[in-house]
Amino acid sequence: MGVMIVSLLTKTLGPAMEFRQYRIFWLGTLASVTGFQMLNFSQFWIIHRLTQDPLFLGYVGLASAVPSILLNLFGGVVADKLDRKRLIAFTQSINAILILILALITFTEVVRPTHVIILAFLAGGVNAFDQPARQALYPALIDRSVMMNAVALNSAIWTGTRIIAPAIAGVVITVAGEGTSFLLSALGFLAMSIITLTIHVPKTNKRNSHNIAERSEGARKALFEGVKYIFANNIFLFLIAITFFNSFFGMAYLPMMPVFAVEILEVGADGQGIIMGLGGIGALSMTMVLGRIGNFEKRGLLIILGSMSFGLTLAIFALTAAWISSYYLAMVLMLIIGASSSAYMISIMSSLQLMVPDNMRGRVMGFYGITWSIMPLGGMYAGGLAKLIGDTNDGVPIAVAVGGLLVALFALGPSLLNSNIRNLGKLVADVDAQHARQTS
Repeated sequence: MGVMIVSLLTKTLGPAMEFRQYRIFWLGTLASVTGFQMLNFSQFWIIHRLTQDPLFLGYVGLASAVPSILLNLFGGVVADKLDRKRLIAFTQSINAILILILALITFTEVVRPTHVIILAFLAGGVNAFDQPARQALYPALIDRSVMMNAVALNSAIWTGTRIIAPAIAGVVITVAGEGTSFLLSALGFLAMSIITLTIHVPKTNKRNSHNIAERSEGARKALFEGVKYIFANNIFLFLIAITFFNSFFGMAYLPMMPVFAVEILEVGADGQGIIMGLGGIGALSMTMVLGRIGNFEKRGLLIILGSMSFGLTLAIFALTAAWISSYYLAMVLMLIIGASSSAYMISIMSSLQLMVPDNMRGRVMGFYGITWSIMPLGGMYAGGLAKLIGDTNDGVPIAVAVGGLLVALFALGPSLLNSNIRNLGKLVADVDAQHARQTS
């Protein structure tokens, strides 16, 4: 029976599912990310209900982002030094406790905006250690030949839960309130903590991941080694920089979604969940296609075109929502936004994972994680710009549209100036060939 299930998963999801330890990790991640998506939706929803101020949506994002930005690099150092699976179990447990506290004060109706902001700040600090460890762990559970599929499957969790989790959270909030949604979120983090402890990391890979600890004189030296390594490779800088633009300017629409749902499109929490879920459908569809392709020469072009499509479609979504206020048009555009975003972000992550050596993986992923940690600051930017413009119904769409256009422009500029970006697929193939010679 077990063999049949593995065979079905492999045929359906791809060759990475043949690796048992990766399957366990993947299922734990699925539970955790579902909880995270519900937490995000519920946090932004409750802060909007309590304040009716788009700037407070930015405050929640800022509280989460600041500790992550400050600690992510150090979290990468820790991920290269310590047992990654125990570190993940610890951070997931702490997050579960923080969310349970938020659920408790919500159930007792004493929750205030400051409570949500403080707990977001604490969770952001914990995530700075969790994210690099997770990104650095799973490559040790698979063979390099299935890396593209593994990256796609990890991305599929994030994009797939965007279909289900926001819709679930919207319904739960409508029926049972924000406290119940927070409680379900905490259970997802707790499940990841327990599941991670059952994973067996191959000894050879685990030993390699600790080589840097034996050579380094301390955390500060290890941190500088990581930064120096990244800045010495201009292709890494481009991949991380384009992710920064995506996170800060592009993804600024996420914390602004309650404004689009309530004030502009007038569809409520469940309507917002459906719109965001359609973005997840588009992203998941593209993810599953890319997961089957494997390594390909045109990945640089895919990154450029995907990011341009994402930015331009996002701008159209924001402006047409304000001008036309069509719920159905917003649904179609969000489908395209999800597919475009997935197309280039999977290519970026798989390229980094294949090109970065294991003893630097935690620190590179920590630096890469800063670009995602900075995403909530994009909410602060969008909320501040919207406030500056004046009227919420006009300001928020303009702020989101400007962000989308900046993403598209950044993708076009460096791609015209740097041939390595256009030839990224060949660079990855060369690294693969070098790795094969070293291990043969």
